[in-house]
Amino acid sequence: MAFETREQVLEKIMSREKPACPHCKTEMTIWEVPLMTFSDGLGWGVPYLFVCFNDECSLYKEGWENLQENYGQTASYRCMCYPDSPEKFECMPVFSPMGATGQVIDDEVVLQQEVLKENIKKGFSILADCYVNKDGVTVLNLLSDPTQPARVRAKAAEMIGDIGELEAIDPLRNKKFGNEPVQKQVDASIKKIHERHFTRECPFCAEIIKKQAKICKHCGKEVAGE
Repeated sequence: MAFETREQVLEKIMSREKPACPHCKTEMTIWEVPLMTFSDGLGWGVPYLFVCFNDECSLYKEGWENLQENYGQTASYRCMCYPDSPEKFECMPVFSPMGATGQVIDDEVVLQQEVLKENIKKGFSILADCYVNKDGVTVLNLLSDPTQPARVRAKAAEMIGDIGELEAIDPLRNKKFGNEPVQKQVDASIKKIHERHFTRECPFCAEIIKKQAKICKHCGKEVAGE
């Protein structure tokens, strides 16, 4: 199963049509799940939910009286649903009119996502040119740049295995990329570069040698069968 970052999940959710609350027909809001456990201790299981924040919603308005009369609790409900189940609605408890509003994805976040989309589009365009021109240096620079979107770096990590030369292996080995999926792809691409050039790394000195070599030409140690 492919790993998705929070950015990728949010981008995918924002591309969908927001559901309408079944109680008030108001368009629901994207809500970022707080970093805390909930209910059974397992959390919500997703980083974002759709939540109705209409204070005139019948579920919300009637919830205050219902919970006070039946349970003695000063609380109410907000209608919510999971992004992958937009037609299945549930109730989320809130304990004040401002409850949960701190995690609402507002216009500023939407703007940030639009900027992210443009940066991804620009990065992919550069990578497409790099692939055509076999420009492994630029691919390596994009891969090593932590300011690039995760999707661009992941694609660069994959592409370097297709067009990278042996000279790219040392920089790839010596850099920590700070992103587990990207790091795994880099490791796979290093292996692919070796396969393309029929080479490997000496287990003693780490210099690049021919795959069939019996003696390392760099350190002189026997590497047959290693």
